[in-house]
Amino acid sequence: MSKKIYCIAMFKPKPGKLNDLFKVLQALEPNTLREDGCLQYRVTRQIENPFAQGSGYPIAFQEIWADKASFEAHCQRKEITDFFQSQCVAESGLVEDSNVCVYSDEAEDFDAPVIG
Repeated sequence: MSKKIYCIAMFKPKPGKLNDLFKVLQALEPNTLREDGCLQYRVTRQIENPFAQGSGYPIAFQEIWADKASFEAHCQRKEITDFFQSQCVAESGLVEDSNVCVYSDEAEDFDAPVIG
């Protein structure tokens, strides 16, 4: 049974701040990759492609964590809370909007007994 947590953290930069925000987010990668339980942590930017024309925020982290506790510990690190305070909450920050979601790779009734 998998306990992995998958996180997609998307960011919409303020006008003209895409490259600045991307660099700030890249700076979070080295320390995060050293955390226990971090399996993948990569910031990406949206590119044009004729086979993927959906809409979304132009910057997204693709994260995989070993378990819920590892993800929650990451979210409470000073470097991460400082980023959200200075870039997402503060008026002077680079982020216009953000959307952070977590996912599981298990069905809700994974390995549940069959009734009936």
